Amino acid sequence: MTLDNRVVLVTGAGAGIGRAIAMAMARAGAKVACADIDPSAAQAVAEAISSDGHEALAVEVDVGDVKQIDRMICEVSDRMGGLDVLVNNAGVTIRKYIMDLTEEDWDRIHRVNAKGVFFCLQRAARDMIAAGGGVIVNIASIACRGYVGTSNASYAASKGAVIALTRTAAQQLGDHGINVNAICPGVTRTPLLERSMVRRAAAWSVSVEEAERRVVETIPIRRLNEPEDIAALAVFLASPGARNITGQAWNVDGGIITS
Repeated sequence: MTLDNRVVLVTGAGAGIGRAIAMAMARAGAKVACADIDPSAAQAVAEAISSDGHEALAVEVDVGDVKQIDRMICEVSDRMGGLDVLVNNAGVTIRKYIMDLTEEDWDRIHRVNAKGVFFCLQRAARDMIAAGGGVIVNIASIACRGYVGTSNASYAASKGAVIALTRTAAQQLGDHGINVNAICPGVTRTPLLERSMVRRAAAWSVSVEEAERRVVETIPIRRLNEPEDIAALAVFLASPGARNITGQAWNVDGGIITS
């Protein structure tokens, strides 16, 4: 699954799943651009990659802003010599009951999770078409596949949009040698999950450890995802070994969703 000298751009690379993907891509031989709305977080990941002897670049971006997306792609291409792989990972959510969601919540979530994913994909595809091909990996979620523990309905809807986009993009970009797939993580140990566990523990009047135990019991394999579990699949989908895989959405969830 070597990615030697491939240029990989990861959005939302400053923490959690994005950070794990950026690190894993570098270990597979890629040159990695770490993009995040938090420039210090992006820089920290880029420095960690560089300290391991791999080439990395930190880029500040708000993926909800199309002009910033264009600037990001141009900077990565100019400074790293092109763009071979985009990992559309940046995303936001909150934990809210369906009847408590506001228009502001909806717009904030879809601005990043749906609009941002589409316009990052579209802008990256322009360069990939000119170059004769590429790979796009979108990070969706089992939230849009009926997971009862999803953070909110708007988030689920935004990730459903990501899967729909993945399928259509794979069909329309295949002639240009561009593979487009999605990964649907399940419950994954990230800073976002840690905050969620604190809220669940308070709501259930139990310890954080007990809240986590209850969540783990709902997973058939009885284990939370680590970010590296998602990263491993992202590396495979970016590699030559996945050259004939496109238009798919892969669950990484320990068996929560089986269809």
